[in-house]
Amino acid sequence: MTIAVPATEAEARARAEVLRETIRHHDHQYYVLDQPEISDAEYDQLMRELAAIEAAYPALVTPDSPTQRVGGQPAEGFAKVRHEIPMLSLANAYSPDELRDFDRRVRESSGGPVRYVCELKIDGLAVSLRYEAGRLVRGATRGDGEIGEDITANIRTIRAVPLVLRQPVTIEVRGEAYMPKPAFARLNEQREASGEPLFANPRNAAAGSLRQLDPRVAASRRLSVFTYALAEADPPAPVSTHSEALEWMARLGLPVNPTFAVYDDIEEVIRHIEAWAQKRHELPYATDGMVIKVDSLAVQQTLGATAKSPRWAVAYKYAAEQAETVLRTIELSVGRTGAVTPTAVFDPVFLAGTTVTRASLHNEDLIRERDIRIGDLIVVQKAGDIIPEVVRSLPERRTGDEVPFRMPDRCPRCDQPLHRLPDEVAWRCINPACPALIREALIHFASRDAMNIVGLGEQWIDALLEHGLVRDAADLYRLTKPQLLQLERMGDKLASNLLDSIERSKGNSLERLLFGLGIRLVGEKAAKTLARHFGHLDALMAADENTLTEIREIGPKMAESIVTYFRGEGARSLIQRLKEAGVNTQYLGADGPGARSDLPWSGRTFVLTGTLEAMDRKEAAAWIERFGGSVAGSVSRKTSVVVAGEKAGSKLDKARALVDSGQAPELAIWDEADFLSALRALGAEL
Repeated sequence: MTIAVPATEAEARARAEVLRETIRHHDHQYYVLDQPEISDAEYDQLMRELAAIEAAYPALVTPDSPTQRVGGQPAEGFAKVRHEIPMLSLANAYSPDELRDFDRRVRESSGGPVRYVCELKIDGLAVSLRYEAGRLVRGATRGDGEIGEDITANIRTIRAVPLVLRQPVTIEVRGEAYMPKPAFARLNEQREASGEPLFANPRNAAAGSLRQLDPRVAASRRLSVFTYALAEADPPAPVSTHSEALEWMARLGLPVNPTFAVYDDIEEVIRHIEAWAQKRHELPYATDGMVIKVDSLAVQQTLGATAKSPRWAVAYKYAAEQAETVLRTIELSVGRTGAVTPTAVFDPVFLAGTTVTRASLHNEDLIRERDIRIGDLIVVQKAGDIIPEVVRSLPERRTGDEVPFRMPDRCPRCDQPLHRLPDEVAWRCINPACPALIREALIHFASRDAMNIVGLGEQWIDALLEHGLVRDAADLYRLTKPQLLQLERMGDKLASNLLDSIERSKGNSLERLLFGLGIRLVGEKAAKTLARHFGHLDALMAADENTLTEIREIGPKMAESIVTYFRGEGARSLIQRLKEAGVNTQYLGADGPGARSDLPWSGRTFVLTGTLEAMDRKEAAAWIERFGGSVAGSVSRKTSVVVAGEKAGSKLDKARALVDSGQAPELAIWDEADFLSALRALGAEL
């Protein structure tokens, strides 16, 4: 249904302001208070109406509109920001007695009783937010306290941060940007699947996300923020205490953690800290302590600060929750890059809300440094309250039966020699016939972000290997139905579907194949960069390290890894057999040197919105690129086709508005049935 757009600009301006205010209210209810008042469909309808108005009246688009949260191109670097009011660090306390000493110093200096505010210490990255006349104008990192970096574009992507306050005040507030635990778990799962290093904890993940030069990357990380301090306000804020300042900030629409509490003496503070010691693990974000602040702003002023930290505040740091247990064995696993990783297996312990029995030991050097032996009594904790790790052994409690661990010099799966490069800590199996490497390589090759062979999961890969039907990825393209029907629980229809999926994967664009090959250090993004730059696999294979490092995103280590991979006889043989099987080795996107101009959709730009039932967006984009089209993230007058699935959002409304206003009369709007019909007409077997 086409959304009715006001007939005059004055009416459109008034309606747009109502919509923006309504959307901001619901953003606050959802992202800050976790108390949504309307359904997702109703929210999407508000966004669609606003987008339609802005498309019809471009002059009404404002930088702080909810439709403008993510945009722009990657920055070349971050500008420096000088903090007019320094962002000081806090002194730490690790015991109740240290808190009592802090309280004594405060009372002696202030000359009387003192009230304290307790706030959970969020484990993230300190940021400063500045609003002028109620509008967000700058977000910055803490840096060294005096000079930080301007990360405004990334801060704007965080939906908990209001772009416009509820009052037109000029203020600067301090806060903590953090990554919620579920978002952190998803991010590490994605990085592990693409062979990228994992983030050690949510704090590192949040910091790394906010320092991305491309705000679209930051937007994908699902960060959030809690603001915890009012640095300055113009006009002066109507508050005399820190707790009043927090309440005032919340009324302005800023995200303030609602768990803060006010107490009259330090013993109440200590009981509050003890009460949260276990309860904090139930929160959806990581905390590593409690911040205790003098409530009175006048007393804060009297106490002042040292060069490094305020005298009126202290951070109580919870000791990492640890447990003692017995290390029963060390298991070795071989990843798809050949890295052999030791994993500690120990008696179950309960840590930070879950039962833990395993923890990665990462490499032989770590085991040696921490003197960890099989049979040891060990201390285990969760790094960042999330990832289990072995902290140390307890050698003073050994019985003499403990066994020192030695990394084998041969692969635990294929018994071939292991190798260790001079600049690496990992031992690797480089035998291309290693069963572990073959299995992991096949799983990766068939995965959703690589060749996307639907239905070919770990179970079937194990069965194919067990029956000797495949040795590498090229063998997948020689499978026959009679061979598949040999497998237990493999029926005729399932075999047909799997063969169809394998056949479809032949037409993937080059970047999927490159990622699927599992070249060390080449993740999904780098694969797309290489495919776009070279256009054809043969051109990439002929490139030397100097040619590769001329590409901005490709560093020396990645270039060396790429050249080494393609120099190997095994890799060259595999690629030749993939070519013979009919697997595409050309980049099909419309933005690369290998793009063909004779394909049916050459020169046409598609935009995908909403949910498709027959395929996900990546698969839909792959089909579009296979037929010469390109996929854009936003709708403009240059868009050729908008494919709208279920719950299509503001992109669909903008497309309709452009068509209705006559600004893009050639723009076509397809539903999923139209899209599938067009694909089938071009010969796609869906």
